[in-house]
Amino acid sequence: MYPRPLHLGLLLLAVSFAVSKQPHIVFIVIDDLGWNDIGFNNPDIISPNVDRLAREGLILRQSYVQPLCSPSRSSFMTGYFPYRTGLQHLVILPAQPVCAPLNVSTFLPREMKKLGYATHMVGKWHLGFCNWNCTPTFRGFDSFLGYYNAQEDYYDRVFQGYYDFHDNTTRSTKQNGTYSTFVFQERVREIVSRHNPAQPLFLYLPLQSVHAPLEVPKEYYNMYPNIDNEDRRVFSGMVTAMDDVIGNLTSYLTARGMYNDTLFVLTADNGGGYSMEGNNYPLRGGKFTVWEGGTRAVALIKGPGLKVTGAEYDGLIHAVDWMPTIVAAAGGEIKDGDIDGMNIWDAISNYTPSPRTEFIYNLDDMFIPLEGHAAIRQGDYKLIVGFPGLYSGWYFPNETVSKVDTMNTSDLSGLTMAIPQQDSLSWPELRRKFVCTMSERIPQSMWTWPQPCQTWYSSCRLVWLSTRRSMYHPTFPAAIQTPILKNMTTPGHLAGAERPVTCTSACCQLLCNRIYVIESLIFPYIYIDADDGNI
Repeated sequence: MYPRPLHLGLLLLAVSFAVSKQPHIVFIVIDDLGWNDIGFNNPDIISPNVDRLAREGLILRQSYVQPLCSPSRSSFMTGYFPYRTGLQHLVILPAQPVCAPLNVSTFLPREMKKLGYATHMVGKWHLGFCNWNCTPTFRGFDSFLGYYNAQEDYYDRVFQGYYDFHDNTTRSTKQNGTYSTFVFQERVREIVSRHNPAQPLFLYLPLQSVHAPLEVPKEYYNMYPNIDNEDRRVFSGMVTAMDDVIGNLTSYLTARGMYNDTLFVLTADNGGGYSMEGNNYPLRGGKFTVWEGGTRAVALIKGPGLKVTGAEYDGLIHAVDWMPTIVAAAGGEIKDGDIDGMNIWDAISNYTPSPRTEFIYNLDDMFIPLEGHAAIRQGDYKLIVGFPGLYSGWYFPNETVSKVDTMNTSDLSGLTMAIPQQDSLSWPELRRKFVCTMSERIPQSMWTWPQPCQTWYSSCRLVWLSTRRSMYHPTFPAAIQTPILKNMTTPGHLAGAERPVTCTSACCQLLCNRIYVIESLIFPYIYIDADDGNI
């Protein structure tokens, strides 16, 4: 028997309501998590709960962040590239009287509150605290438990001799001595247990894990008996402790009937830091660089609205995109056309190509730009200008920092030049395209150099490297490299060659004459280093 029209109408209404219902949203940021530091990229790491979210959702294979912490977090909150907010150089230090700009028109928790969300934050802020107006509960969060600075002891909450732990605006010491990961887990339980499921929840969870210092309870350390490197063993235990928090969060949401209505977004804030045993192999570089290992983040999304799950998404996403994308997933829209972020929600949810085709990795004209001077990506190509950052090699998981040459910026062994066969541009045209594009996007202030420095460099040199292979260690298995290079041509006479450039266009001349003034003493090359999108 067919249902009566009235019943059919009620059914369609119910389906329509279910589809349009605002999801609960949990935005998880894992501090200093490297590409090779999570189970779905490295089976030696025990992270079953994050792996489950990845299996049930989408692994984001080309999700990018900044080389360091404060710049990425500013991008998450504001939708602006850090070079536009003054946060492109290093991070906010404890004594610096600065914070994420107060005059930006958009800030993620405020946008979520406009849409009716309860907004809570648990974990690391690192966007400034020189004025109460800079702190979380003054910027749109209903509650905050955590710390303001880059790092602190996991047990006593001390950083550089000062105690840093607040419950909203009150200094909190009642849980002193408890491993912070468990403290944050308890606050998450309280938030979920007290929340009315009828109201949409936005939980921002930037965990302390797995940033330095290397500290973990013994039971997690003991889960990795086969790791000989002591620090790497501790670090791996920290990843698993972090994973338990996420597993318990999903249990809390399930108990309240909220899990199936929750959209999870998880990302690292930068690549793994080699000085503290993070690892990004087989990507090149790490935290403090604009190489792929420093900027391509472990990331995933899982929850209602995704038409395809259990797959990998290769569309480009940048940290600045998360603010408008999360707002869109919540049913809103960012109407400020000045932001750099793009709404990627329709592309992700429908599993269609990303509207983003280019982004700026960083622009930093400070001397010395420790986290990398400048880089841009367009499509499958990437241009790095000047010093790329402190860690420019490939580092294996068991390689200790004592073996790392932090200034190894000229080793080109094993690298070749290659371009996609379908790319019809000649090499002179490619040179003009990338150099000119970069010059168009660099603020005029970056052309202002101290006059005495302008005689330090008199020529402009380019090294063109593979858009695919240069992201890999030269010893990475050929069986994996070969498919990546299968549709590419390698003009052997240019392979790995250093070539003088004749600047014929005004913008190329500008770069040759001006931008290398300081960087030439450290790293006088332009690199093409972009990525394959298929790792």
